Amino acid sequence: MTQQGLKQKAVKGMAWSAVQRYSTMLIQFVSGIILARLLTPYDYGCIGMLMIFMVLAESMIDGGFGSALIQKKNPTQTDYSTIFFWNMGLSVVLYAVLFLSAPAIARFYGIPLLSNVLRVQGLVLFVYAFNIVQRNQLQKKLNFKVLSIVTILTSITALTVTVVMAYKGFGVWALVAQNILTALIPALVFWFYVKWRPQWVFSWQSFRELFGFGFYMFLTQLLNQFGQQIQGLLIGRFYNASTMGYYSKANSTERLASTSISKVMSQVTYPLYAEAQDDKAMLGNMIKKITMTLSYVTFPLMFILLLCAEPLFTLLYSDRWAASVPYFQVLCIAGLAYSLQSVNYQSVAAIGKSKTMFVWTFIKRAVGILFVIAGLLFYGMKGLLVGMVVNTWFSYFINIWLVSKHIGYRWQSQMLDILPVFIASLLAAAVSYFAGRLCSLSLYADGALKLVVFMALYVGWSLLFRPEAYQLFHTTIEPFTKKLKRKTKKK
Repeated sequence: MTQQGLKQKAVKGMAWSAVQRYSTMLIQFVSGIILARLLTPYDYGCIGMLMIFMVLAESMIDGGFGSALIQKKNPTQTDYSTIFFWNMGLSVVLYAVLFLSAPAIARFYGIPLLSNVLRVQGLVLFVYAFNIVQRNQLQKKLNFKVLSIVTILTSITALTVTVVMAYKGFGVWALVAQNILTALIPALVFWFYVKWRPQWVFSWQSFRELFGFGFYMFLTQLLNQFGQQIQGLLIGRFYNASTMGYYSKANSTERLASTSISKVMSQVTYPLYAEAQDDKAMLGNMIKKITMTLSYVTFPLMFILLLCAEPLFTLLYSDRWAASVPYFQVLCIAGLAYSLQSVNYQSVAAIGKSKTMFVWTFIKRAVGILFVIAGLLFYGMKGLLVGMVVNTWFSYFINIWLVSKHIGYRWQSQMLDILPVFIASLLAAAVSYFAGRLCSLSLYADGALKLVVFMALYVGWSLLFRPEAYQLFHTTIEPFTKKLKRKTKKK
């Protein structure tokens, strides 16, 4: 496919992906506000403690085969059927493991309730295995319109049920219901919408072919998920459920911001990377444009959130969640790097370097876990969070080095490309902070002042100097703004 053709598919895919992501983000945002007033940090902490087990089990079911099916240019019916039956069989085994180990996990955390919670929430594994092929087919064809509509309707339905259950006093079970519905509804819709049905066939040849790429992707994904969830395991073990709840709220709010744009792009970019895998120059150019566009939007957002964290949490979640603020502020520093992770990570996967990714992911996660554990042992909760920041930035540097080596977009060039945005955001944040200190205003007025000063400085810098990142951002949104203007004129 030509670069122009890929661009057209990317624009259309990103448009629907953006609709999905930002609609879902708005629903999650509203959900977080409502549920934070109906549920306690203890409720969120209980779910957070079990997250590592659920995430690892889901990663094992995917086994990298989802990525392998997208990466393979022309997968066959036999390929899809083989992976479908493999996933379903594995989900039975993994659920049995979770079911039998649930009492031991509950004793590990010292919370008996977790045993029943894990056994019920574990049912999601069957739904996930049942749904993965249909979802991958839609994603491979860049049919993000259907994905978006179903995801939005699912989020609204799940939120409605969760809020009612929380209001009725179901506590942690309201969150369990939300997780189950979020998985179940799309699975049913995609089963009837996507005409594909598995054939009664299982091909070891097909399995081995996909396994060659997918196995290392599976190990890489497993290591990534373990590295991202290890802090939850440590907090749950060495602190109480409420502390875990404060951390979970801070982490989910930060990730909602740092990945709000990157997830929109990553849904579309991986299939496009796979199609452009034979043209390294095109691929490198795509990575550069996406990286600069992401940094232009995400970097200022993370600095604003860091500055306005206290009034933001008080306004949205009430004083009950004030203990989450310092956690959130530290995590925002990690969010600067985390927002760019998938851009580089997916590009290396798309060119088939799954074994290389696994080796370096093992190194990244081993070193990162050491940072987190060392921080916890020497400085407690604050040290653990600082370890997470170091871990995230270390992973980012490894990822851009891999892109530099295997694709040709030099790591030095990537750092220089994002440096102007980073410096502009940092300076705007510094001026905003001191403006707030000088004025000594009330909590909300202080937050509003910092926001206005920051935006005035950042937008002024963009319009005055017109950096390349700003021009790329303007070019990206231009098709959407023109279409909006045309619709406005028609009205």
